Amino acid sequence: MRDELRAKIIAVCDQKIAAKGDNVGVSFYAFFANKNDDPQRLMEVATWWIQTHQLDHFVKARIIKEMVEQGL
Repeated sequence: MRDELRAKIIAVCDQKIAAKGDNVGVSFYAFFANKNDDPQRLMEVATWWIQTHQLDHFVKARIIKEMVEQGL
């Protein structure tokens, strides 16, 4: 995953955690605007989320943040 995308995921997770607490869940759609203006980036995250790690639709933001920070 590109460094730019990792930074975006971490920032969004931090925002969600700050707003709703440590148990807030996110889906991979949380990292995109409602309008699909970057399908390549969407597919990159979807592949990481669904194919590589076989995650559920919603996962705790703190877990996603930890995974991205660890380079998984």
